[in-house]
Amino acid sequence: MTPAVGTSEQRGTPQSLLRVASDLIIGDSMATPANEQVARPEVLAVLSARRLPTMSTLLEIKSSVLRQVQVCPSFRRRTEEEPASSSTEVQEPAAGAWKPGDGVEFFAQMRLILKKGESRQGLPCPEVLLRSSSPAPTEPVDPSRGLRALTQEEVEMLYEEALYTVLYRAGTMGPDQVDDQGALLSYLQQVFGTSPEQHAEAMERVKKAKAPTYALKVSVMRAKNLLAKDPNGFSDPYCMLGILPASGTLREPGPHKEQRFSFRKGSKRGGPLPAKCIQVTEVKSSTLNPVWKEHFLFEIEDVSTDQLHLDIWDHDDDVSLVEACRKLNEVIGLKGMSRYFKQIVKSARTNGTAGPTEDHTDDFLGCLNIPIREVPVAGEDRWFKLEPRSSASRVQGDCQLVLKLITTQRDTSMSQRGRSGFLSYLLLLSRLLQFEHQAEEPNSSSWRGELSGPAATVLCLHGAQSNLSALQLAVLHWQVSSRHHQTRTLDYGYLLGLLEDMQAHWEEAASLPQEQEEGLADSFSAFSEFGLRLLRQLRDYFPATNSTAVYRLELLLKCLGKLQLFQPSFEICPFETELNMDIAAALKRGNREWFDKLLNSQSPREQPGPQRLAGLVKLADTVYEDLQSCYGIYASLFHSIIKIDFFTLTFRQLERLVAEEVWVLTEELSPKMTLEVASGLFELYLTLADIQCFWSSIPGRDSRSLALAGIHAPFLPAVKLWLQVLRDQARWRLQGAVDVDTLEPMDSSSKHSSSAATASLCFSHIQELWARLAWPDPAQAQGLGTQLSQDLCEAALFYTELLRKKVDTQPGAAGEAVSEPLCVVLNDVELLRKAAGQALRGLAWPEGAPGLEGVLPRPLLSCMQALDEDLQREARTVTAHLTSKIVGDIRKYVQHISLSPDSIQNEEAMAPLLKYLDEKLALLNASLVKENLSRVLEALWELLLQAILQALGANRDVSADFYGRFHFTLEALVNFFHAEGQGLPLESLRDGSYKRLEEELRLHQCSTRECIEQYYLDKLKQRSLEHNRFGRLSVRCHYEAAEQRLVVEVLHAADLLPLDANGLSDPFVIVELGPPHLFPLVRSQRTQVKSRTLHPVYDELFYFSVPAEACRRRGACVLFTVMDHDWLSTNDFAGEAALGLGSIGGVARPQVGGSARAGQPVTLHLRRPRAQVRSALRMLEGRNNKEAQEFVKRLKELEKYMEADP
Repeated sequence: MTPAVGTSEQRGTPQSLLRVASDLIIGDSMATPANEQVARPEVLAVLSARRLPTMSTLLEIKSSVLRQVQVCPSFRRRTEEEPASSSTEVQEPAAGAWKPGDGVEFFAQMRLILKKGESRQGLPCPEVLLRSSSPAPTEPVDPSRGLRALTQEEVEMLYEEALYTVLYRAGTMGPDQVDDQGALLSYLQQVFGTSPEQHAEAMERVKKAKAPTYALKVSVMRAKNLLAKDPNGFSDPYCMLGILPASGTLREPGPHKEQRFSFRKGSKRGGPLPAKCIQVTEVKSSTLNPVWKEHFLFEIEDVSTDQLHLDIWDHDDDVSLVEACRKLNEVIGLKGMSRYFKQIVKSARTNGTAGPTEDHTDDFLGCLNIPIREVPVAGEDRWFKLEPRSSASRVQGDCQLVLKLITTQRDTSMSQRGRSGFLSYLLLLSRLLQFEHQAEEPNSSSWRGELSGPAATVLCLHGAQSNLSALQLAVLHWQVSSRHHQTRTLDYGYLLGLLEDMQAHWEEAASLPQEQEEGLADSFSAFSEFGLRLLRQLRDYFPATNSTAVYRLELLLKCLGKLQLFQPSFEICPFETELNMDIAAALKRGNREWFDKLLNSQSPREQPGPQRLAGLVKLADTVYEDLQSCYGIYASLFHSIIKIDFFTLTFRQLERLVAEEVWVLTEELSPKMTLEVASGLFELYLTLADIQCFWSSIPGRDSRSLALAGIHAPFLPAVKLWLQVLRDQARWRLQGAVDVDTLEPMDSSSKHSSSAATASLCFSHIQELWARLAWPDPAQAQGLGTQLSQDLCEAALFYTELLRKKVDTQPGAAGEAVSEPLCVVLNDVELLRKAAGQALRGLAWPEGAPGLEGVLPRPLLSCMQALDEDLQREARTVTAHLTSKIVGDIRKYVQHISLSPDSIQNEEAMAPLLKYLDEKLALLNASLVKENLSRVLEALWELLLQAILQALGANRDVSADFYGRFHFTLEALVNFFHAEGQGLPLESLRDGSYKRLEEELRLHQCSTRECIEQYYLDKLKQRSLEHNRFGRLSVRCHYEAAEQRLVVEVLHAADLLPLDANGLSDPFVIVELGPPHLFPLVRSQRTQVKSRTLHPVYDELFYFSVPAEACRRRGACVLFTVMDHDWLSTNDFAGEAALGLGSIGGVARPQVGGSARAGQPVTLHLRRPRAQVRSALRMLEGRNNKEAQEFVKRLKELEKYMEADP
């Protein structure tokens, strides 16, 4: 089984560790069953007795956590029990408990629970849920939901209608249409399945029928870029158009000049033009881009020879040409009239007086001549370029016309029986669609209604000849296709395209006739009913894991959304209620049916409670996965397309249904609580908590309406029992891991053993489990978290005890300075410290106080700190034991340096030590992790410093070169252990014992007077380190160069120590200069005694005749010693202060015109001599020369008056 590496790796645990440890959790017990069986009594002994009878050097430092037994009841829980009772508790668990040998199995099951939770982190995204692009599930079809089946007679009439359409076609075929009449007839024969004899008979009847009457529908839409004929730069254009028979196409021939027909130009050879064939548009004033949008219908006598002629003129008088044309068309008996339109207009003017000059003649703007036979079968909407009447005419611009050739009378059986072209087209389209779809795969649901060339041609011919509008054609294709979809599945994208096409034409065209609108409403109702039935079974036909099915659902919802858009446009509403209300009702019904089916299959109510529990866990998991699908896939589709909050609807319904089952089952199982039931309830609760997490994504939520609110209460006993099992199983698991541990690195990439990896993984699982538990009640969460954290601490300590015992049994290699098992144990302790600390930080629980996010609860923090201190101490103990084998060698090499003669170089003298250290540290670096290597380096550094200090103490009265060599050695070791930043930091290397050693070496190299000067320098440095504990002394000093004397004025003191029984003192101040060898002839002076005060005021002047050069020397200072005068005993020391002479006015530079009391007072803080000052004193004590002995003797006398250094 593959371990859950991803989540654990994010917590900082190496991947190799988790991989191997995870395998060990499952596999190591099976690998060594004999060892485990033997180890069980030993484990019981460890469990029953917290302290082992035999302790190695690793046991010398006791656990700080265990020492809290006296104050921490949690750690005392099992310590106070008798061994027998503890053992019995583990060996004889309650009925249904996990057996002691099942630690591996227990954690394997817990890992499965955690792995299930890992997939539920955060809300899902579509990319995670959509896992398959396989074909969508087959949707249900019902042949009875299609159009009504035709009788044989109706089929024959429809066949004749189709043949009639093909035989009497008119116009030009498009490039995508089939122009071969034979091919079209053959195709129709296949569609209708007629025999050759039946086909011949039908053809004979159609050919004997009367040819249809043709007409041309002309829509004059607009013109653009016309010539400007009026002085204002515009024109007043209008159109005059009509059908020009074949006789009107004659043109006057000429060798140099071509002339075309015009309504305004007389024709010498042309025949008469009937006035009823002439129509005229309105005049559009002052424009070069007129918009007319006027529609005309012209009967066609001969589609092969007639042509449409159109003139555009600029109107130049006030006579309405439209009215004149209308009046002339009302005149009866104009047939044979030989006047053209120019004369017709003039005769129609009631007040027309046009003379020979024709002042009111309209200006010609262009013309068009379009043969009827060139009009496309499907009609056309096109811009035509205006033509001149002759090559000498100047015209420009274009005119947009919409042309369509239709039939007004058809000699077919369906027409004779009153069947409209609309109905004929519907039946013909249905027939062709069924035939075309049969060529597709039987189970294909992706057919988009692609028609073959013959089918599209036949439909185009029939639609044009039947004068069906674009809206009617769109309606027909939707009606037929939506009905056909319910009998054999089509692509929803094709149906959506039909609705969009119909919507586009609906907005442009007028409303449909009532009969056609009723048929459309019926199709809408049928399709919506079909769609609602699919939505009720949403999970079956549109599973969220199938991208193809989800895309089909999206298209279906868009189709239903389009139907809602049509609802306000119908006079006859196809829906009794709002469609989205019907959809919501269907979804609710589908949710309930799905849940009931799932409940009956997973957890039937007639089963006993313990048996139902496992099924209810599966049911809750399935509900969670379904809610994931609803949130990640379905919710956005329903909300964006039809404005339904599908997720909220489904969550509220399923959450309530699950809660009802859980409440009933927990009430039934409460009296029957066993470990098996507790385990099932624990897993069930985790899933219910995951389900509740969806609540946060619902807008306007109210926790009071949540059915699962408070569901954690009945699960509390089960959770407590399960955590107790976890505590015991963790111990068994750690015991088993240590039993099979060889205290060797797991592999080349790790430095810890297998048991540490197992312990780290166990703690990581416990932390993840607590995070998943997320107990909502703060008080109960604190109790559970506190108990779990204490159990984890005890498990960590239990593991270290097992390691101690294990390392005792390991045979040590003779003469081995670096023990590999100890290195492994040290690494194990460090890994355990990190893993336990991280796990404990993850066990935080909400304390209920606002603003405390991210702050660990106090009990958890103290527990974590105590455990960390214990494990740190454990690591130091192992480190000390590891380095104890190196101490003897280090002392030997330091002694070698001290005994080396002065004749050899320093590098040569210390080379053996550096070589030894380099070899050992190379082994340690290869065996220890970084943190432990630092610990070992710190321990070795301290050992080296102590060894050198011992060597210095053992050698007195040696040469300065001796100390110089050790000073050189010390600096070389600093660089060695620093290792250019890769080792210990310089700050830690040059702290603690280093400072003492460095001071010893420095002073040993100084002369007696230099040591005395250092004594006074240390006093000067000490001043800034003291606080105002012993009081303050205010003085003022300056140097009078003319008199070559130093003037010292003692002003007053404050806050002195009370050294007398009355709580006061009798202080006086001794003023002296130092060092003595700089001022050999100067005696000390003293102030008067101020009785019974802690704040004496002196204001006394003292003069010291000294040269300025002596005041500028190193260490030169004035020393103030405050004493308490006692009449019957020796005086008491109250404190001292020193002031460097180099900073006094007149010493650094002479004063200019200075007065006797120049300078500001200086406040000095009194103090006692510290160790830093006494180090120089100790150095002087070891010297035999007279000057050193006299200086020490004088200081010894002063020390008699001092109290012990605090």
